[in-house]
Amino acid sequence: MKRLNSVAATAALAMAAACLVPVMVHAADPWPTKPIKYVVPFSPGGVSDATARIVAEGLSQRLGQPVVIDNKPGVSGILGTQAVARAEPDGYTIMGGTITTHAVNPFFYKKLGYDPVKDFIPVNLVGTVSNVLVVANDSKYQSVDQIIAALKAKPGGLTFGTAGPGSSQQLSGQLFQSITGTQLQQISYKGGAAAMTDLIGGQIDLVFETVAAAKPMLDGKRVRALGVTSTHVLPSLPDVKPLAEQGIKGFEMQSWQGVFAPAGTPRPIVDKLGKEIAAVVASPAVQQRLRTLGVEPEGKTTEAFSTFQRAEVSKWGKVIQAAGVVPE
Repeated sequence: MKRLNSVAATAALAMAAACLVPVMVHAADPWPTKPIKYVVPFSPGGVSDATARIVAEGLSQRLGQPVVIDNKPGVSGILGTQAVARAEPDGYTIMGGTITTHAVNPFFYKKLGYDPVKDFIPVNLVGTVSNVLVVANDSKYQSVDQIIAALKAKPGGLTFGTAGPGSSQQLSGQLFQSITGTQLQQISYKGGAAAMTDLIGGQIDLVFETVAAAKPMLDGKRVRALGVTSTHVLPSLPDVKPLAEQGIKGFEMQSWQGVFAPAGTPRPIVDKLGKEIAAVVASPAVQQRLRTLGVEPEGKTTEAFSTFQRAEVSKWGKVIQAAGVVPE
């Protein structure tokens, strides 16, 4: 009888172990085991799209799975960002977020449909993007001091072009006004290219354009640079001083490109993603490609990126609210 009981017990244990095997194997499955969707909430062809494609290419190679770009443009990046906020937090949907989507949109739109901090996990700050203050090559304004003097004499007497609410051009202009105590008249366009066309044509007075977009026109002597929005001299514009060194103390405006995952994504996956993206960004070849776009490589992972994002929300919220902007 004891022998029969022993045999029965052994059989029962074997059956139980067999039942556990699928669960154990599933739990040990390495991530990722299928393609990853990388949402870009802007149209193809811009800096956000180009940055994402560079990162996706390197990430695909390192993870051994395709990382597929999915452009979902619309309303200052809101539509694509909403889609990712609602996506399954399983590591198979990530997105390219920017200062617009993940810092300032809440101050421009009442019904945003997502919380840029609570609904996402910052994975990696890929890089920062500086702007340059430019005027037409035949403009009578030869310096930042002359622009400030003109605005002091006639508040609102000069116009600046932007790519719309929450764009780096607008934020640069708002910060300029805030620190200098001046008033500019904003002219909004559907994109930075249209603003630059009107600048060259004499319809507007100045633009805070991204360095990458302005560089060809600077090289072609169609526009003239008066200052950069970074706190340091940029390698691509070695003869142009930062605005912070031209009497506008504390001026710093850098937009940025980062990778986010939906809130709830398992931390081991977030950590692996952050580590692998940092390795991609650390590659000299990738850094050269990013700098060609005007993106200065960073590679900050979750904790550092999270601290940075929260500081950006606080900083720009104060600037935008002080400017009297009312969310629509």
